[in-house]
Amino acid sequence: MGGDTERQGHCPRAGLCRSRSSGGSVTLRHDRPDSLHYRLCAGAMLFSDSGQVWVGQRIDTPDAWQMPQGGIDPGEDPAAAALRELQEETGSDNVALLAEAEGWFTYDLPPALAAMAWGGKYRGQMQKWFAFRFLGHDQEIDIHGVEKPEFEAWQWVDIADVAGLIVDFKRPVYEAVVAE
Repeated sequence: MGGDTERQGHCPRAGLCRSRSSGGSVTLRHDRPDSLHYRLCAGAMLFSDSGQVWVGQRIDTPDAWQMPQGGIDPGEDPAAAALRELQEETGSDNVALLAEAEGWFTYDLPPALAAMAWGGKYRGQMQKWFAFRFLGHDQEIDIHGVEKPEFEAWQWVDIADVAGLIVDFKRPVYEAVVAE
């Protein structure tokens, strides 16, 4: 857990590729012959008492829903980053850590989006995911009262429905996270 480094496999043609870390976990990426790096990111899968998963509807892309996630600051512990992002995006940190994904998950942004996002410095994100149990009441979640709101709405959904709500280029990562 935690200390595995990603080993990229050879992809004979462009498209979604699977790579295995030394610990055996699967990472997903789109093979693209560019020299851009992945942005380090932490994700938080937040579970309700009934086992449903929290998803937020993005302000900038109304058809897209996602779980809380965001960049890992230099020197920041990935678990601390996931908790920080959870608090920044939901307004609550009333949670308990349940689990940490064994490996890292990567995805590439579509080329047009990669040119705009994060100043065009990254090809996508390399994500470390954590599962948390929400200990509070729904009223504690305040997506509009946070410093930089990212979500227009939020809901609890069945875990089987999470991947179907996500934008296409992130969907394989969400499917892998849900499966883990």
